Amino acid sequence: MKHTYHIYGMTCNGCRSHVEEVLSKVEGVLKATVDLDKAETTIEMEKHISIETFQNSLQKEGGRYSIHKDGEHNYTNEKEKKILPNGKATGAFYCPMHCEGNKIYDKARDCPVCGMDLVEEINIVPSSTQFTCSMHPEIIKEESGSCPICGMDLIPLEGAISEENKTYKKLLNKFWVAVAFTVPIFLIAMSEMLNNNPLYTILEQKKWNWIQFVLSIPVVFFATWMFFERAWRSIKTTNLNMFTLIGIGSGIAWLFSVFAMLFPDVFPSDFKTTDGNVFVYFEATTVILSLVLLGQLLEARAHSQTSGAIKELLKLVPSTATLVEDGEDKIIAIDQIEHGNLLRVKPGEKIPVDGSIIEGHSNIDESMITGEPIPVDKNVDDKVSSGTINGTKSFIMKAEKVGSETLLSQIIHMVNNASRSKAPIQKLADKISKYFVPIVLIVSVITFIVWVIFGPDPAYVFAFVNAIAVLIIACPCALGLATPMSVMVGVGRGAQSGVLIKNAEALEKMNKVDTLIVDKTGTITEGKPSVEKVIATNSIGETTLVQYIASLNQYSEHPLAEAIVNYGKSKDVAITKVNDFEAVTGKGVTGTVDNKKIALGNAKLLEQFSIVITESLVNKVIVEQEQGKTVSYIAIENEAIGYVTIFDAIKKTSQNAIAELQNNGVQVIMLTGDNKNTAKAVAAQLNLKHYKAECLPEDKLNEIKKLQDQGNVVAMAGDGINDAPALAQSDVGIAMGTGTDVAIESASITLVKGDLQGIVKAKKLSHNVVKNIRQNLFFAFIYNVIGVPIAAGVLYPIFGLLLSPMIAALAMSFSSVSVIVNALRLRNIKI
Repeated sequence: MKHTYHIYGMTCNGCRSHVEEVLSKVEGVLKATVDLDKAETTIEMEKHISIETFQNSLQKEGGRYSIHKDGEHNYTNEKEKKILPNGKATGAFYCPMHCEGNKIYDKARDCPVCGMDLVEEINIVPSSTQFTCSMHPEIIKEESGSCPICGMDLIPLEGAISEENKTYKKLLNKFWVAVAFTVPIFLIAMSEMLNNNPLYTILEQKKWNWIQFVLSIPVVFFATWMFFERAWRSIKTTNLNMFTLIGIGSGIAWLFSVFAMLFPDVFPSDFKTTDGNVFVYFEATTVILSLVLLGQLLEARAHSQTSGAIKELLKLVPSTATLVEDGEDKIIAIDQIEHGNLLRVKPGEKIPVDGSIIEGHSNIDESMITGEPIPVDKNVDDKVSSGTINGTKSFIMKAEKVGSETLLSQIIHMVNNASRSKAPIQKLADKISKYFVPIVLIVSVITFIVWVIFGPDPAYVFAFVNAIAVLIIACPCALGLATPMSVMVGVGRGAQSGVLIKNAEALEKMNKVDTLIVDKTGTITEGKPSVEKVIATNSIGETTLVQYIASLNQYSEHPLAEAIVNYGKSKDVAITKVNDFEAVTGKGVTGTVDNKKIALGNAKLLEQFSIVITESLVNKVIVEQEQGKTVSYIAIENEAIGYVTIFDAIKKTSQNAIAELQNNGVQVIMLTGDNKNTAKAVAAQLNLKHYKAECLPEDKLNEIKKLQDQGNVVAMAGDGINDAPALAQSDVGIAMGTGTDVAIESASITLVKGDLQGIVKAKKLSHNVVKNIRQNLFFAFIYNVIGVPIAAGVLYPIFGLLLSPMIAALAMSFSSVSVIVNALRLRNIKI
């Protein structure tokens, strides 16, 4: 037995070895291997061992590490959870550059690898709502009602400020402090460029240098001290990053200036002004640090917009609902809804949870989930989803899925997971980033040496300034952010259009797909088959025959079986007990009803049981099949005695979607378990040149392998259990949201609405995201390739141009921001 779990808390190979050792010692474990990059462990065991056993073993080792199933948070105990005033835990933080894979933290901090501020994952479970009085805010209650003091209706209490807003406000406050002290330093320094500097009539230059030093202290040791902390941490852990360069560059400039004021005599004349004072760089240091802080501030604001799609989805969940209990309406908080509760949804209200309508009817706006703008009519027994908006009628619904079970919560969960996944295209950037900082440090040293040897007087000053400019202008973060930002925004854009992406790899691969395999039932067709007629060729009555086949199909979950059972109920036949029921994959079902052996399925099923089909019966069936209808043979006691005709209408969007895909160079192939005649008729309606009929699940699987061996990139779209193997084998598996959980679990992309137009959207989305990623990577590469040599002074011999470290800082700050802003353009693409 082999299981894979996520491990949280590891930061180095020592952690990995320790966790591996602890898990290997658990009784019953044959082998435990830990992957640090993926933050996961694969455990082989003699028999199943509960995850709690492994958790206890890790807790005994100090509780630093924790083990979880896929998708769960890394809270190792209740005390580590951050509790909001309304009582719900939140606060899962991850690196926007995914430096540690899927690893998340339980509190806001900076990434131990790249040094960037961690980003908060949006909580997928709505927090409970508390109520307060607008006139008496000290009144806080768990339920709605009236204020005990003034009698006014209580209103929902706003939740706590998100961590990203806290981070932004904290950076903003520090930025204004930095600006307040940097501006006077800058003015003092720039006044030196004036003839007859008026400041020198007040104080001599040496004293103005001391004033600059005093003014720089709040900037260095308060507003931007975090940069130096990150730089020191990166050096200690050898995870060199952008802050290593900033810390070294600005730190050297500041320390040089301080040393120059205290010990001016130790410096050569190259470093001195005409009056004997050494050049100081307090203005360069503070301006550089302030501009970097500005970049961080803008990034924090931009980051909050990249998860805008999830925030918009969360806004769809109302904070309260109307509970119908004992004939009376009662307002309750959203988290108090339980399975089976009856809820009244009034005109214009948002539907609170997933469920079914039991009384009334209305038209529902589902555009926020499916991306389709036309409202859908809903009647009794129809399903409704959380977050969709009721139209002009009122109805009562039964709660069936609440909290994290709802479709909306699942969408948000999938978007969160996909946003944290890495696309293959990011591997190149990761490799370059690994060596980027050491190379820049070497270039900086070489720049200093070259300018000292070959530079004009004062050579040491030129060397010093240009070496710092090289350190400051280099920006590994632009490379690191290029892919994750585009993926995050793209995945969110897809979710708004009803296209759910499981991971970034699927999003990238979808752009390369040149062959699409589609199933017929539920993919091309509506997936809502209905029985047209039941024909018996012997003396058995139609009612009895309907009873037999309806009873036989009551245990099958195939859409055709459901259609037959519903047909039987409409004819008021009694559904009786079935013995020896068996579903024969790709062929049909068998069982014993009223002591008679019944078989219902295609010709292959009857052939398997050596049942002869008469020529006249075959001819009647072919006539039905050539009209695009599905026909199943009925056999009783090994004798073919009739058939059932089932019609499943082709979706209105299928033909246009297939035509658009073909026009974009995608070869569309229909593989169906249905007969050749029906498959041919459907293919003709859709102008499909390629199709195969009577396919078993293994046939679909083998066809995909064959196409892949020919060099094709294959996507498979299906909705049934029998499609799961093919979905898993394909390069990109696409599940119809109307299908089974097994199909959805096996797929890389899920279409909420469940029609082929969603594949067109997925293809367009993938193309735009990959294009955006390439733009970001190109900009990040070109910026550094051009920026670093210019900062080193390559233009000086020809044009006499040098790049000020302050300009370098400005360019570096805006390089990361520009990557994020470019990614944000994906929010407005039309798919």
